[in-house]
Amino acid sequence: MYHFETKKDLVRYIQDQVLTTAEVMEILGVTRQNITRLVKKGDLKPIKEGSVKLYLREEVEELKTRLEKLREQFRPYDHNK
Repeated sequence: MYHFETKKDLVRYIQDQVLTTAEVMEILGVTRQNITRLVKKGDLKPIKEGSVKLYLREEVEELKTRLEKLREQFRPYDHNK
C-alpha cells in the first residue's frame, strides 16, 4: 500500500504513474480497439473502470516489453531495418 506525506506527493504520483487510455495507446502504439481487446484478454488491467479507465504506468511498460518481444519473435522482418 502506498502512503503519501502530502497531497502534493499524491498528485505527483498520479501525474507520473497513472495513465489514460489515450496515453496507453501512444505508449503501446495501438488503437483503442486493441486496448479493449488487451483488457478483455486480461493482458492489461485498468485500475479504474467506468467511462474513464486509468492504468498504472509500470504495468503498461511491462506489457510494452512483452509485446515488443512477441513482435520480434513473430515479425523479425520488422526489426531488421
